[in-house]
Amino acid sequence: MPACVPIRNIRNHGSHLLRTSGEKRPHSPPPRRGPRFRVTAGDLSASITVFLIAVPMSLGLAVAMDAPLEAGLISAAIGGIVAGLIGGTPLQVSGPSAGLTVVTAELLQVYGWRTTCAITIGAGLLQILLGSVRAARGALAVSPAIVHGTLAGIGVAIALAQLHIVLGGSPQSSAMDNALALPEQLTRISPAAPLIGALTIGLLVLWPRIPGAPGRALRKIPAALASVAVATAVAAFAAPRISRVDLPSWSSHALPEMPRGPVLALATAMFTVMLVGSLESLLAAVAVDKLTADRTAQHAARQPDMPLPHVARSDLDRELRAQGITNTLAGLLGGLPISGGAVRSSANVRAGANGRAATVLHGVWVLLAAGFLVSVLEWIPLAALAALVMVVGIQMVNYAHIKNVHRHREVLVYGATITGVVVFGVLAGVAIGIAAAVGMALHRLARTRISVTESDGRFLVTVRGQLTFLAVPRLSRVLNQLPQGVDAIVELDGFFMDHAAYEAIQDWRTTQVAHGGNIVFTGRSGGRIAEPASAAHSCCRPWTPWRNHHCHDRPHQPTTAAERPQPQPGRPGASPDSLSAEAAGHVSEPVAAVRRGGAHSLLSGISSFQLNTAPLVREELARLATEGQRPSQLFLTCADSRLVTSMITSSGPGDLFTVRNVGNLVPPPGAGSDSGGDDSVAAAIEYAVDVLRVESITVCGHSGCGAMQALLGAEPGTPRTTPLWRWLRHGLPSLDRMSSRDQPWARISGRMPTDAVEQLCLTNVVQQLDHLRAHESVARRLADGTLHLHGMYFHVGEAQAYLLTEGASSGSGPDEVFERVAPGIGIGPKPADPGSTDPVASSPAAALPDDGPGQEEATHSLV
Repeated sequence: MPACVPIRNIRNHGSHLLRTSGEKRPHSPPPRRGPRFRVTAGDLSASITVFLIAVPMSLGLAVAMDAPLEAGLISAAIGGIVAGLIGGTPLQVSGPSAGLTVVTAELLQVYGWRTTCAITIGAGLLQILLGSVRAARGALAVSPAIVHGTLAGIGVAIALAQLHIVLGGSPQSSAMDNALALPEQLTRISPAAPLIGALTIGLLVLWPRIPGAPGRALRKIPAALASVAVATAVAAFAAPRISRVDLPSWSSHALPEMPRGPVLALATAMFTVMLVGSLESLLAAVAVDKLTADRTAQHAARQPDMPLPHVARSDLDRELRAQGITNTLAGLLGGLPISGGAVRSSANVRAGANGRAATVLHGVWVLLAAGFLVSVLEWIPLAALAALVMVVGIQMVNYAHIKNVHRHREVLVYGATITGVVVFGVLAGVAIGIAAAVGMALHRLARTRISVTESDGRFLVTVRGQLTFLAVPRLSRVLNQLPQGVDAIVELDGFFMDHAAYEAIQDWRTTQVAHGGNIVFTGRSGGRIAEPASAAHSCCRPWTPWRNHHCHDRPHQPTTAAERPQPQPGRPGASPDSLSAEAAGHVSEPVAAVRRGGAHSLLSGISSFQLNTAPLVREELARLATEGQRPSQLFLTCADSRLVTSMITSSGPGDLFTVRNVGNLVPPPGAGSDSGGDDSVAAAIEYAVDVLRVESITVCGHSGCGAMQALLGAEPGTPRTTPLWRWLRHGLPSLDRMSSRDQPWARISGRMPTDAVEQLCLTNVVQQLDHLRAHESVARRLADGTLHLHGMYFHVGEAQAYLLTEGASSGSGPDEVFERVAPGIGIGPKPADPGSTDPVASSPAAALPDDGPGQEEATHSLV
């Protein structure tokens, strides 16, 4: 029968993966490989969409760099065709690099166009080299705060430069010069260019937000194309003399020459182009993977029977080599530096591209436009292109990135990188960001908080943070202020201690022990911070957060010098393990009171959850809070404190809707409030079955159940008027069932129960399933075949779960047998009962229940 724990259903997903990933099933012929380059309807429409975005953006970036305009079209065509064919990210669209706008503009002013092309070739060769030595993943090891800060600083510089063109002027040589020249530019505004620029920006912002049916139709046209087209049409009538695109003849197009200038400066320029272009391309590739995965998941949710074609994940080293090849070709043909573009790539994914064909075709359309649509392109106002690029620059200052950086407390690194890029340039800004990141890391290592608490002459020294040589002076000063021969706990709340800190603590401990002191070293909440291999059997060696959490509550340990064993000569400080092996013993009761506060252990556990667990589950809980609960399983079990439901089912937030009561009892219908009973269990069942639409219900008993012991040990004539006995009367049918000669005895995995208590625990599970079937909502869903019932028994001492077999759970089989659940998937080989009315199987493949999208746990306890 199927397992009743909430594990992910891999049957359908597995088959789906086999269908879509091209993996070969066992004993099946190898899959037929289709043509490497296929053009689907989605690829064709996506290529047109990206082409309509790429043309104005390529021209705009060329204007922003003060480069030949045809160079932008050359790079767009090469990036689409070459990178599309050989790149490691099939859906990424490459073209003129927005991140290199400031760098390229500076190179053009210093070296001229032909040397800048040669620098682009050198940067491409460096990218090929780095891709060949598999350095792409290493590039992503740079702090995200530095990467996003660099791109944001470049975006600010782009926006400042393009603002001058939108205002009818010309940009300066650097971002600071553009900022300083802005007041003067505002005094000599020509009205035509600002109005066209404002119109372009307004359309870019408002176009995706047009409401209603007209908006849905208009949004099929890319906002970039719509804004530039409308601005061009308005300028043709309202401002015929405005500056427009001027595409020179292809015969006059300049090609690269041997670079001229200082070797070190040229090498630095090549390295800068390579670094910025590579980071931008690799980040875009990672973003494309995420967008593709999200699109596939959304499509599978809407149309599970029509899977999208499989798109391979990015090969970053291959992508880096492809970027190097495209940059080398772009430099040879007189194009701008190329990188993968997030704007073009995201448009490609959202437009429905399925493979490389969309990227390649977009490059073909750009190439055709460069040859046959020159007269049309020359109608575009420069102010419209500048406004388009200015919006792209502003979007590079991503608010989501800022929030992420703030959450990880790296705002200082982010701000330092932006400032460095804007004020000093890209390479200097990256260096400043790296220096800020290193400085912050050192500060965090040195930022160790030390506090001392005294209670009845005993001390608690709490150390928060990492213990390095930087913290040794303060730590030694605090420790040496404590009296000689003191009883103290030193709580080390950190994950790193270097040799200098260890020696300082060990020397202080040795001195205190020599004077009769008792020093105990613990981690947070009393956990030991280290342990020698020989102590693997020790009670307090934790491998889960909860194991042996009771160790601190052990009986009182000797605390006086006379009661304590005297230290052996030469033992203290003998090895690093002695810090925990000898000193980190069980905390004595009076000293533990300093930390635990006796009755405040629950508060301590909640505080530990807020510190350690809440940050890990907050995002998932926020999702569940937004989506609400949609569980697929109801788990009805005992309120016994030894039965940790989430542990034995490997579940977490949103995995189980749980009802707990004394004896895992299900009162039959009619035993509710009208007869002085309790309707809470029936209400939970009705809510789970009719409102939450659960797919299965599990009744779980356990060994050593106190409720079953009470039923067995009750003397005849015992008054049953207390609340506990009024509740336990719902277990009397289980007692009668066990005593009846007409009912078979339950057994466990081929053996008889060990005693009467275990026999009643097993019988009670079967009986409560009968009570469950009598409920109207449950009976209706069982008849429809949309609900399954399961029985489970958990042996606490063995930490072993047993599942009721199919015949027993339906009431049609001759035996009541609980099969042992083996480690892994499924249970022992028990054949299905063909006469069962509860259609569940016992094979491992069927032991995987359907998983609900969201589940919630409720607790009902009568203790």
